[in-house]
Amino acid sequence: MDSEQPVCPACGQPVETVVRRHKTLGAWVPVWEQGPCHNPKCEKSPDLEAEEPETTEAAPTQR
Repeated sequence: MDSEQPVCPACGQPVETVVRRHKTLGAWVPVWEQGPCHNPKCEKSPDLEAEEPETTEAAPTQR
């Protein structure tokens, strides 16, 4: 069996495969997708995103 391990598009480190599901014709179908990157130096790492404070500005309200 020739299976290729997915890699992070940002840093190239191997990532795990995760199983998600979606509904098709009334049945839940598994979909294997690329998991999150756990490299602490990677820009797409969820660990790095959690450490950065959010800089959201309040949107002006319209009346």
